Amino acid sequence: MTTAPKSEIMSMAGIVAYNDGSIVSRQIIKADGGNVTIFAFDQDQELSEHTASFDALVLILDGETEIRISGTPFHLKMGDAIIMPANEPHAVKALTRFKMLLTMVKK
Repeated sequence: MTTAPKSEIMSMAGIVAYNDGSIVSRQIIKADGGNVTIFAFDQDQELSEHTASFDALVLILDGETEIRISGTPFHLKMGDAIIMPANEPHAVKALTRFKMLLTMVKK
């Protein structure tokens, strides 16, 4: 997996393409303190419930998703953002094809 070039203008939604029946990702920044990854989910694809030891900010770039945090569902669409707190269970399901920017910050 390669990171994105630095000091260039990027179209965030264009960094990854949709792939039928799949989830595609590209890490654009990787550092000891955290990372930034772009995801493209085909409709009905999902990440099962899991936890992470750091806070994560999700920004929806395209489409719609349901993100569950500690059992509470949140419906997000393009332009919406949410913080998934460290150590709280969360899951992601694509209601439509959607793309998200995930920024994880290690404590």
